[in-house]
This record gives sequence, structure tokens and C-alpha cells, in this order.
Amino acid sequence: SERTREIGLRKAIGANNWDILIQFLIEAITICLAGGMLGVGFSYGVGAIINFFTGGEESMIGLRVVIDLRSVIIAAVSSTLCGIIFGLYPALRAMRLNPIEALRTT
Repeated sequence: SERTREIGLRKAIGANNWDILIQFLIEAITICLAGGMLGVGFSYGVGAIINFFTGGEESMIGLRVVIDLRSVIIAAVSSTLCGIIFGLYPALRAMRLNPIEALRTT
């Protein structure tokens, strides 16, 4: 795959295993955090729409959606942990690649 060749090239020009591991983990954490923040933003938007249509606390339904800071922090921590957990296996596999074999694959 394309990533295999990239890793082989990086190792061939001097990147060590730690560099490869850190790159994969940072990529995974960044993607998961971006997804988590998009989810929080989507939740705020849906909450605002619900509040608009139900009239908030002043309506007969009395429904008001509130997203507190604790929920946002839990979402950010969960996203980061998912990035670490699910990014660790590919990072460890990439770290063990032989650069010559990686460059030889097409």
C-alpha cells in the first residue's frame, strides 16, 4: 500500500521506530479529536434546533436541551483514548516494517 512505501522511505532516510510510532499516534489522535469535536458541534446544533421548536422551558412541553462542559470534556477524553487505542496497533506494525521490503512492494 501507499503507507507501506511511505514508511519504508522514511525509515530508509533515517527515521527511527519512535518517529514512526509517534507519527501514527498523532494522526490517529488528531482524527479522533476532530470527529469528537464535530460530534459536540453537531450536538449543540441539534440541541439548539430542539430548543427552538419546543420553545425551551417556556413551552408546555418544558423541554430544554443543555450540553454542559463535563459532557464536552468526557467526549474529548473518550476521543483521545480511542485514538490512542485504535492507533497503537497500526503504529506498532508500521514500526516493525523492514525498509527494504517496504520499498520493494508495489
